[in-house]
Amino acid sequence: MDFSKMLHKFTVVPSLTGELAALQRIAYNMWWCWEPDAINLFRRIDAELWQATRHNPVEMLGILQQTTLEVLKSDEGFMAHLRMVNEKLTEYLQSRTWFDRNCNGGSKMKVAYFSMEFGLHESLPIYSGGLGILAGDHLKSASDLGIPLVGVGLLYRQGYFRQYLNNEGWQQEIYPENDFYNLPLVMERDDSGAPLSFLLEFGSRKFHVRIWRVQVGRVPFYLLDTNLEENSREDRLITAQLYGGDQEMRILQEIVLGIGGIRALRALGIVPNVCHMNEGHAAFLALERIRLLMEARGLDYKEASEIVRAGNVFTTHTPVEAGIDHFPAELLEKYFGRYYRGLGLSSEEFIGLGRQNPRNVQESFCMAVLALKLAGHTNGVSQLHGEVSRKMWKNTWPELPEEQLPLTSITNGVHTRTWMSNHMASLLVRYLGTRWLDDPTDHSVWRRIARIPDAELWRTQQSCREKLVDFARRRLKEQLIKVGATIKEISTAEEVLDPEVLTIGFARRFATYKRGTLLMRDLDRLARILNNTEMPVQIIFAGKAHPQDHEGKELIRQIVQVSHQERFRHRIVFIEDYDIEVARHLVQGVDVWLNTPLRPMEASGTSGMKVAFNGGLNMSVLDGWWCEGYQANNGWAIGKGEVYEDTEYQNQVESRATYDLLEKEVVPHYYDRGSDGVPRAWVATMKASLLSLCPVFSTDRMVQEYTERSYQPAFAQWGKFVADDCALAIEVAGWKERIFKAWPMVRIEQVDAEASDAVAVGSSIPVSAHIMLGDIPKGDIAVEGYFGVLDSTGNIQGGEIVTLDHQEDLGNSVHRFGSEIECRFCGRHGFMLRLMPRHPVLGNIYEPGYLIWG
Repeated sequence: MDFSKMLHKFTVVPSLTGELAALQRIAYNMWWCWEPDAINLFRRIDAELWQATRHNPVEMLGILQQTTLEVLKSDEGFMAHLRMVNEKLTEYLQSRTWFDRNCNGGSKMKVAYFSMEFGLHESLPIYSGGLGILAGDHLKSASDLGIPLVGVGLLYRQGYFRQYLNNEGWQQEIYPENDFYNLPLVMERDDSGAPLSFLLEFGSRKFHVRIWRVQVGRVPFYLLDTNLEENSREDRLITAQLYGGDQEMRILQEIVLGIGGIRALRALGIVPNVCHMNEGHAAFLALERIRLLMEARGLDYKEASEIVRAGNVFTTHTPVEAGIDHFPAELLEKYFGRYYRGLGLSSEEFIGLGRQNPRNVQESFCMAVLALKLAGHTNGVSQLHGEVSRKMWKNTWPELPEEQLPLTSITNGVHTRTWMSNHMASLLVRYLGTRWLDDPTDHSVWRRIARIPDAELWRTQQSCREKLVDFARRRLKEQLIKVGATIKEISTAEEVLDPEVLTIGFARRFATYKRGTLLMRDLDRLARILNNTEMPVQIIFAGKAHPQDHEGKELIRQIVQVSHQERFRHRIVFIEDYDIEVARHLVQGVDVWLNTPLRPMEASGTSGMKVAFNGGLNMSVLDGWWCEGYQANNGWAIGKGEVYEDTEYQNQVESRATYDLLEKEVVPHYYDRGSDGVPRAWVATMKASLLSLCPVFSTDRMVQEYTERSYQPAFAQWGKFVADDCALAIEVAGWKERIFKAWPMVRIEQVDAEASDAVAVGSSIPVSAHIMLGDIPKGDIAVEGYFGVLDSTGNIQGGEIVTLDHQEDLGNSVHRFGSEIECRFCGRHGFMLRLMPRHPVLGNIYEPGYLIWG
């Protein structure tokens, strides 16, 4: 008998009336998670319950008995605290923002930010690692800065796995269910009060999607959920797990995120004009935006895609192809057959959108390529990663030199208020005032770091280290109790680590390229460093390996086994179930953050930035953000940025370099104390680190950069295209068709550069060219010289462009163009001519196949 048919369902919510209603208001706005006064308010209600609910105020308020709430009401101190926090929230939501002041706050720009995962707080476990934390910090800074932005993601029933280790140190995964009714979520409803949902139909699958909202300060963040009774069992599982399942599950999740995300916003009456794809997972949204424009404005695919490309921003985070989703043609045909035909595309044209070379049938369909082709603004996440990405995707724009590829970089950051400890924040307020809180990017404020007395900065660092050691012991004890350890083993847990000792942190995803065991290559040498009686050292590890990554799990097992050896028992600890809470304790309490990726595999990395905001120092391979952050006096670099052919040899060289650094520089530096016990030189390095890194590596700077370099230009370009009933989009699509049709006639007849072999620096060389234009008007072509210094292989390095102007019509469709090249540098130079279409409004237009080099 099916009892579910007879089941009547209802939701029980805490009854918070009158003055206590403000508690509910605060609990349902994630602003509380970066406001220390709000966190203390919830902790004050019931510290143990706060801990037991993973710091989830909604769940905690639901568990509290009505009698406890009545007691709170009569506690004058508590009620005053509640009023103060409630007023703070009101003030935060109503104050003038950076966007109001700097970007014409009345602008009609509306940004939608899409990501597969978001890490806002440990109580909302829908993230796995760096990509999610970055997305969460992006929303928080967008709220602080007042950017008109909404977030879009998926609401996973089980999120990412929780990790525990068995006695041998093997990672085990558990997937607890998220109870949406006890999370800071609100179900979106229609005008009649019924839950808001919409239908998605792809291939033979047909399912409903429901919309939930999390309020992140000023930013609404929408989450999509397929776990609805009216859906089949298979379809209910689409939003079950983050990064779970096979390729088919992944394509379905990405359909829900990209296409479902756009439809969800429509259902809510939100029509974004700029869409930001955080990694390629959301790239299908570009096709849905095109489809909706074709439908609403009667445009064809080419016209609509001009508009959509202008209003799309794409950020890639992956320096290796293997880390990006590729789908086989059959799977795309299965789910998108009807969809792409509706766009007026053939199978070849559709699959070609996801290939660097559309005609290469060996290439599978790549989500990052789809995003690159349908976004007007694309970027990597550090300067080095920008270079790596240009090399990686250069075949998408085959005729352009590498430094001219339309793929820039905006370096990641971290949300200052979320990651900085209260101790450090109150110290900074004492000596820097509060301006750094309102504008963390103002360098002049950070210069006041010099005023902080060394002893005070050192004491702050010590108290944070003590908190970390206390947390690590508590967690280790819980771990041992769970696996049924002996009473003796459990009591030893209370003696591990020492709050006075130099503490190194290493915590990240256990992917093999991050080399979690680099320090373990010479255990005898490591033992000598850690157990030096004069200058001891201790290391705390944490991190998860992907459930299918057996090599990553093996690395964790090796570390745990080493930590069990008698000589390391008090000096090495592995904390299980790495999440935002563990990360917060680690980045706020360690002295040194160790980072050892294989260069250039770390796109950016942000954990080291979080450490810097807390006065900890970075010791890292020169990869990702550290290439920009490292300045010789503010931390340590392992190696000089070398890249080796032989990985085994590289591991050997860099593990030795790490031991050397520790023995000769880091450890002696830390234990070199004055008569008052303060390590002056170490504190000077801490100050140099705070001063040089804090104003730069915050998400406030990052989101300001996205706004000024991507969102606003994208919004302006989109506005040009849709004005006057999309007149420009229609005109450009038609213009391209005419130009591309006539392009085969275009050729370079001759080039003359009046120069001897040796030219004096500072002189100019006249250049002229005879160009056969065929049917193309002379104003619709750009004739340019590309010149610069030659490298050892005879290629131009970092070339410059000079435009050749039209000089005369020579008859028979041949025209003469000319200009001069200025020789500003000594050395061997090279010069090449190139032709590309030039539109009267948009300027030079580059599309693969329509650029001629002479």
